[in-house]
Amino acid sequence: MDTSNTPPATATPPVEDQRVWKAGRLEPMPIRKLPDAPPSVHLLGPTVFLVALGVGMGESYMWPRLVLLFGPEIRWLFLIGVTLQAVVMLEMARYAMATGESIFSGAARVFKPLMWFFFVVAVAVYIWPGHLSAGAAAFEEITGIPWMVTAIAGLILVGVVFTLAKVIYNLLENVLSLLIGALVLGTAVVAAMVGSWSDVVTTITGMFSFGYLPPQAMSAAWFPVIVGACAFAGPSGMQQMWYTLHLRDSGAGMGAHQPQIRGLRHAGEEEERPARGFMFDTSDPAEMAKWKGWRRWVTFDALLLFWGITMLVTISFTVIAQAAVRIDPGVRQVIQGDDREVALTAMSNAVSSAGSSVLGVVFLGFIALIGLNATLGLFDSFSRGQADMTFHFIPGAKKLGMSKLYAIFLWGVILFGILILLFGPADGPSGILDTLAFLSTFAMGAYCVTLLLVNNRMLPKPIRPRWWSNVIIGFGAVFYLGMLFYSLFAYGVVVG
Repeated sequence: MDTSNTPPATATPPVEDQRVWKAGRLEPMPIRKLPDAPPSVHLLGPTVFLVALGVGMGESYMWPRLVLLFGPEIRWLFLIGVTLQAVVMLEMARYAMATGESIFSGAARVFKPLMWFFFVVAVAVYIWPGHLSAGAAAFEEITGIPWMVTAIAGLILVGVVFTLAKVIYNLLENVLSLLIGALVLGTAVVAAMVGSWSDVVTTITGMFSFGYLPPQAMSAAWFPVIVGACAFAGPSGMQQMWYTLHLRDSGAGMGAHQPQIRGLRHAGEEEERPARGFMFDTSDPAEMAKWKGWRRWVTFDALLLFWGITMLVTISFTVIAQAAVRIDPGVRQVIQGDDREVALTAMSNAVSSAGSSVLGVVFLGFIALIGLNATLGLFDSFSRGQADMTFHFIPGAKKLGMSKLYAIFLWGVILFGILILLFGPADGPSGILDTLAFLSTFAMGAYCVTLLLVNNRMLPKPIRPRWWSNVIIGFGAVFYLGMLFYSLFAYGVVVG
């Protein structure tokens, strides 16, 4: 998005714009002009981050593994999860585009300890390098290099790439766009080669088998895994909250009045950052017309780019999973035991059956690519979110600047990730991924509640959510937290 004509946030505002919007107990937001919205139909934008994170190990690994075990009918839970995520995305964007603030600042305006809760949750959840571990396991199948070695090398690579970047958002958007494009086209071609039309039909109809839960799914071994997979239907955990930071960095809505984050090597070029966001005049019909344009822009992102691409990729992987069961019906029994990693091998064998063992290697390469792809997005987002909260709410942090804080958190989570890989409690890449998924469910239930509070209390009435949107977000809170606590109290476990 071109924001070159946007005046810097530190410029002296016109006399008529000295009004402010008071939201919560934090500093009021000055009234500024809302930039013109871009065309609603577009190819690239901040949603590439959610697509990159949404098309991750849930769609390519966790859900196909459940399909291998329980059949395509289990995918009705995926449909609910990814549709919920699309609505959450729209509501996260509402606050970010209206104010130029992250949802974390919105939470602080409601109740500052609520924001610090998410700061702690992010640290607790994202020290688990689950995506990269699962991707490294696929790379081990190809090369024989131990997955832990590849995972550690991948973590260091992510740190170096972001440290050297001039403007981190621009680099990440370009890299992830290429990776997602290759993934979407590649998996669709592979699925067409190994699957059948009946696989496609059962994959789609399975999404409407509402209420289907076979007895084995309701067990201490697998129900927590299903809970985690529901969280991984699209971007999981706090990824939707971090999306508000990507919107701001891209200049979406009032984010045009905020500077971009730079890599550590270019931290000295960072522009001065305002202490709070901004608000536009919601009583001005011209401003409201521009606001509706921005809402159309992000709605296109949510429905076509995010929901559509995520659904397309997971359909491809589910077709491959069903082909794997046809080729080797015994794979279900193996997965029921302790060897859950066999799902990758089974799907690779199915792809190889299309005519060449090379195709199986290509499939495993896609899984490894997804692991790196998701880790690029996750570690950037984690560092961006923690730096944002630290910069605005810890005294003295502004002296370091946002870019240096970003680098501190980035290398911090990388070092923690290496320690978890070497000495952590989880057994193998699948165990790490299941742990990350289940913990993510807790964060998602909490952010649904936070989103309701922020959008309905901190925004002017003309731009608050519609009643039906509030109902869906409220259902999301019950859906995520309800399944999590049911697993805890019914089975006494939180990780499968």
